[in-house]
Amino acid sequence: MAGHEFLESIERNFLKAVQFLRKNGEESAISEELANQIMMVNSTYIVRFGVRLRGSVFTFTGYRSVHSDHFEPVKGGIRYDTDVNQDEVEALAALMTYKCALVEVPFGGAKGGLCLDPKDWTDDELERITRRFTQELAKRDLIHPSQNVPAPDVGTGAREMAWMADEYRRLNPTDLNAWASVTGKPVTKGGISGRAEATGRGVKYALNAFFLNSVDVKKTGLSPSLKGKRVIVQGLGNVGYHAALCLSREDSALVTHVLERDGAVIDTSGINVEELRRHILSSGSIKGYPGYTKSGAEMMEEDADILIPAAMELVINEKNAARIKAPLIIEAANGPISAAADEILIEKGTIIIPDLYANAGGVTVSYFEWIKNLSRIRLGRLQRRAQENQISAIVDGIEQLVGKEFSADFKEEIIKGSSELDLVRSGLEDTMKSTYEVISEVWNHKKEIPDLRTAAMTVAIKRVAQSYSSLGI
Repeated sequence: MAGHEFLESIERNFLKAVQFLRKNGEESAISEELANQIMMVNSTYIVRFGVRLRGSVFTFTGYRSVHSDHFEPVKGGIRYDTDVNQDEVEALAALMTYKCALVEVPFGGAKGGLCLDPKDWTDDELERITRRFTQELAKRDLIHPSQNVPAPDVGTGAREMAWMADEYRRLNPTDLNAWASVTGKPVTKGGISGRAEATGRGVKYALNAFFLNSVDVKKTGLSPSLKGKRVIVQGLGNVGYHAALCLSREDSALVTHVLERDGAVIDTSGINVEELRRHILSSGSIKGYPGYTKSGAEMMEEDADILIPAAMELVINEKNAARIKAPLIIEAANGPISAAADEILIEKGTIIIPDLYANAGGVTVSYFEWIKNLSRIRLGRLQRRAQENQISAIVDGIEQLVGKEFSADFKEEIIKGSSELDLVRSGLEDTMKSTYEVISEVWNHKKEIPDLRTAAMTVAIKRVAQSYSSLGI
């Protein structure tokens, strides 16, 4: 089962990182007993509930796994997919623990899922199912602003999060922080600007941070700029789309291949990502778009500078890893490379920017949303006009001093205060850039650390261990 292999891959990566921590003299801080405590999932809840639909009662199975509550609340998405299983949610919960620790977001790791295909149900039916699932979670405090905070994942989005938050609020009408029980909500329902794009934009910021490091870029053999880099994107869902859009629009990269379940689109001069996305949303398929081919996963093996697996786990495994040509892979999805494939790619010299760092943009901006909900004030509301007035006064002073005026367009742009979206993007960029600097420092200066994944995992494990130690464990 894929979920079991996924969980095994994460545990292998964890144990590999612990081994290198001990080689670097961290035995006293990371004992074998503490390592086992960190690695093991704390608890997994399986709920089964019935919903009367279409004149009958349908039974659904849902999961919520808490990997580590060294920080509370625990945080992690809820996915709707027919392949959801216990091993998968436990693997994703573990990954969330390490992800939050790495980017210094004060959450423990959790994950959830519901076994269904959203396409099989109408919007009204999905709402009823989601609200019933929320009720089951709420009974066990598996949705709670100070204990367990879900977010969107595969098959879910802002709409489902709004339903969950509203149902929690209905069940807890006196809870002032009810809207903080869920993140990834619509902006009109307590969400935050920039959340939908956060994971994909975080991938772009991760690549920016990588390409600012000449030592690391040299290991790939690529030139030190994203401009003109040929990119393969596997999966044009929310994450893949925003990553591809940001890279092509803001960094002048060329998205040459886009892979979906029903084929691929190829254009060596660069695909118009926005047009392709509109085509997929309107037709429900990648078919029929210029450059379409029936070819599928084998397109990941085409010549390119950067490969972005942005769909599901284990798409790169020991069967196809040796044929991957891109010298740089960035994991926009969770667990797209198996542990066995990881070893093959490292042996080949492929550089992998790992998932626990690369796709941490989503939980980072979820953290900003959670803070916004608890503070009950929009980011930038207090300081934006004061900032504009201050900059305007500086500009006026410069104009008086030099006896010349700036152009109207320049003044409008420079005087503009930071909006919520500006602040969110700034916070996300700072998080991704500063985190990469820490990972790269470990990779390049700690004894025998072989790759970025191990470097990132050692940083995460040490931070979790320090948190447990402060609790007396």
